[in-house]
Amino acid sequence: MEEKELIKQFQIIENDFNTAVVSNDIVQIKKCITQDWVLVDTQGGIIPQQRFFDVLEQGQLSHTTMTKQVLRVKVYGDIALVTGRGQNSGFWQGNPMEADEWITDVYKFEDNQWLCVLTHLTPVKTMPIL
Repeated sequence: MEEKELIKQFQIIENDFNTAVVSNDIVQIKKCITQDWVLVDTQGGIIPQQRFFDVLEQGQLSHTTMTKQVLRVKVYGDIALVTGRGQNSGFWQGNPMEADEWITDVYKFEDNQWLCVLTHLTPVKTMPIL
C-alpha cells in the first residue's frame, strides 16, 4: 500500500484513538491499545498504562479535545510507525492545560486490527527567527 493510502487509513485509526481518550473512558481506550502500551513524554518519562489509567480514574487528568494530523506512516510487517502533530486540551490536577506536540505512535497488527503499543510525545518548540 502506498504511503498516501496508509496515511488515510491511520488517520481514521488515530481519530478513533483520540475519541477514546477524550471520552476519558478506560474501556474505550483499551480498545485502541495493546495490554503493554506505554506513554512517553518529557515530564513523566516512561508512563506505564496502569499509571495513566490511575490518573484518569482519580480525575487528575481529563481531556476535552484531541486532534492529530498523521504526516508519515511506515509499515514493517506487523509494526507501523505513525508520526504526526497533535493538539489537545483538558485539565491536569484541576488546572486547564493545552498541548501542541509531535507524536509518534507505534502500532502492532494484533487480533486483526492495528493497536497502539507506544505513544511518544515531544512538545513543539518554536524557534526564534534569525
